[in-house]
Amino acid sequence: MYIILAIIVLIALYAVFTYNGLVRARQVAEEAWSGIDVQLKRRADLIPNLVETVKGYAGHENQTLREVVEARSRAQAVPAGDVAGRAVAEGVLGQALGRLMVVSEAYPDLKANVGFVELQQSLETTENEIQMSRRYYNGAARDLNVKVESFPNNLLAGPFGFTKRAFFEITNEADRAVPSVKF
Repeated sequence: MYIILAIIVLIALYAVFTYNGLVRARQVAEEAWSGIDVQLKRRADLIPNLVETVKGYAGHENQTLREVVEARSRAQAVPAGDVAGRAVAEGVLGQALGRLMVVSEAYPDLKANVGFVELQQSLETTENEIQMSRRYYNGAARDLNVKVESFPNNLLAGPFGFTKRAFFEITNEADRAVPSVKF
């Protein structure tokens, strides 16, 4: 009788610890995604100021400026939980920003403008923060995915609604390429 009771207690303790570990991993992944979201919002907030500054010096570069604004709008329109969709949209936005920075190289007065330099430095800092946030999120997603898929955790993960998280990664090879701008 005591042996059966001990086995039941051990099984219950195992279930509680496993469930709590899965909850903890899910919360860390959600926190990590929130970190990415904050940095992406910061970048999106910097873009209008950057575009307006460039527009003052290089107004005839309308196509590049329009691409940046449109890419920003598309990135912000992606639903909050769509990690893969957000990664694609942010990759397109990154490419457009890269082309904008290349265009700015052709305007010495713009490169000397204090406001532009500060915006460019803020954007660079934000890009570094996004990169670190992506790494943190992907690590948290990996840890959650391992817990969800590992035996015997998977016996509890499925019935309690724990699912794998998508990694925040660039899937389009063109997004990895250096932007080419021709004058």
